[in-house]
Amino acid sequence: MLLTVDEVKAEIQNGKNLLLAGDESLLSALPEGNWIGGTIPYFMAENGGTITKEKIFTTILPDIFSLSAIKFYDENNISKVAEDAPENGCSFIIIPANSGVHLNYAQEAPNYTDMFLKPIIGWISGTHLDDTNAIPKVFNGKQAKMSVDQAVVLHTELPPGNIAQIGIVNLFKEGDGDIITFDEIGFSIKDCYINGKKENFAEYLIQKEVSTANPLVADYFGAKVNVSFKAINEKEKTVDFYAPVFNDIQYKTASPVNDYVTEFEKALAGLKTDVTFSCNCILNFLFSELEGKKTGKIVGPITFGEIAFQLLNQTMVYLVIHKQ
Repeated sequence: MLLTVDEVKAEIQNGKNLLLAGDESLLSALPEGNWIGGTIPYFMAENGGTITKEKIFTTILPDIFSLSAIKFYDENNISKVAEDAPENGCSFIIIPANSGVHLNYAQEAPNYTDMFLKPIIGWISGTHLDDTNAIPKVFNGKQAKMSVDQAVVLHTELPPGNIAQIGIVNLFKEGDGDIITFDEIGFSIKDCYINGKKENFAEYLIQKEVSTANPLVADYFGAKVNVSFKAINEKEKTVDFYAPVFNDIQYKTASPVNDYVTEFEKALAGLKTDVTFSCNCILNFLFSELEGKKTGKIVGPITFGEIAFQLLNQTMVYLVIHKQ
């Protein structure tokens, strides 16, 4: 829910474990406590999509979650994030956009020790898109410290018989077009292979009039994963992404989603368990014009990237707790 600074302070003083998203000035005003936060002014609130710098989106974790640790990780030790997590629990992570740790996590997370064995969920912090000079930040409430180049993680433990399960809602599907592959890993690409033939990717997208509102989609070992377009640089003939592309993966441009809200509600129609946490992508918010619209009962920060074990784009991720 969206709360004032004073309301968040009260929750901190009550000893609650909190996930916070809001403007830097608001997060900087909070006292020490069991919380982590990241900068962002976009939210899916109870009344619909909202843009505000006046309130903090506050996820109060249920009392069933016991705090294990709150830690900063930099690009040199982020690979230990899953290794550090309790055997049965969930780790909530926030990473500042465009930082070295963001790049490392995006490219290397699938290879981290114990990754995919322990639930890790969270988001990439950002700024208002009009604030071109602003720098995304994260906050460690335990230390009352802010960082622009470290990830912050709140590790929690669950009692026996309770299991944290991460869900992913990706409405995009591969279109019927060309098969696109790359021979390198990265956020910025110059050349690609179209059905096996080497071409400049920027020239290909321009010639084909590909809408960059729709991401590339690939099958990452059974999961459909998006790679969203950031920009086409016609002068340099490069294409920039919000997540890295990988070599030896076959991509296709996605088919458009005609009615995001309707399709979203269909995708969640069978969800019977209450959602503990969720976040959605800024590109879904913008391209699907979600300001003022509701996405069912799902609320949370609108982010510069979503984390469900690995980095995702144009996706909604969520966490539920199941009893065995």
